[in-house]
Amino acid sequence: MTDIVLLHGALGAAEQLAPLAECLSESRRVHVVELEGHGRTPSAPSTRGYAMERFVEQVVAALDARGVGRAALFGYSMGGYVALLLAAAHPERAARVVTLGTKFRWDPETAAREARRLDAATIRAKVPRFADALEARHAGAGGWETVLARTAELLRGLGDAAPLTDETLGRVRCPACVAVGDRDATVTVEETAGAYRALPDGELAVLPRTAHPIEGVDVDAIAALME
Repeated sequence: MTDIVLLHGALGAAEQLAPLAECLSESRRVHVVELEGHGRTPSAPSTRGYAMERFVEQVVAALDARGVGRAALFGYSMGGYVALLLAAAHPERAARVVTLGTKFRWDPETAAREARRLDAATIRAKVPRFADALEARHAGAGGWETVLARTAELLRGLGDAAPLTDETLGRVRCPACVAVGDRDATVTVEETAGAYRALPDGELAVLPRTAHPIEGVDVDAIAALME
């Protein structure tokens, strides 16, 4: 039976992937890995921020702990970034990668713009319902304000030196499908196509009538991409 690993996005948690996990679990072993410092998974006491490379090693450690040698990886948004970095650094662990809504192209201006959107006071004042959802989601990981601050710092780091370059994508040897919704306001079809062209065994999928939030994605469509 195939092992599949599901990775959530920035500001996300394992619970958001429950519908997809249920859809896939009929014929596969599904492992939802919650990235440290998110949801109910606190960071190590010595950890002060997020790092993509550390997320990769956390996922590898989770596979080791569950006795999984090689798996298909699905990553939503930031989770897709982690999945592709893992496949490049540990090719023996990745059988296939599927990403959805992953932002591949970062520069200082883009990173600064995205980081400014993660101000807790502004979110609380302008979208209190979203603030309440984040507060409940990250109660076990140090609080939603900490998650926002660490994510903003991570994004600024990507703007300065993004690790997922075309050269890195060229080291992903397993089949990899990069998908994006045609109504995604965060990630463009063009940048996703650029990542597809850099992959040695890549596929490009554009999902119709699909915006960025994972809650609105057709899980059956994602399951089909995992085949």
